[in-house]
Amino acid sequence: MITQTEPQTTREELQIRGKDLVTIVNKLIHEGYVCRIIIKQGEHIIMELPLTVGVVGVLLAPTLAAVGALGALLTNCTIEVVRVEPPADAYIP
Repeated sequence: MITQTEPQTTREELQIRGKDLVTIVNKLIHEGYVCRIIIKQGEHIIMELPLTVGVVGVLLAPTLAAVGALGALLTNCTIEVVRVEPPADAYIP
């Protein structure tokens, strides 16, 4: 019998200016091992982006446009990044 364990996740929060929002979100998307990005202002969740392995640029374009519009409206915000830890036996070049 094969048992599967839940992947380990970590959370980090980044305080950024609204004008840097698209740049930071785009960088996080391409970084890998990020499974969710939550954009908050104060304690209010403004947008939550669930990411999957199969997400490609064409599908992200409308989402990044929406993030850009938010960045224009927000002065300061918090990005909460939820990462999945790679398995211990994963090959990392």
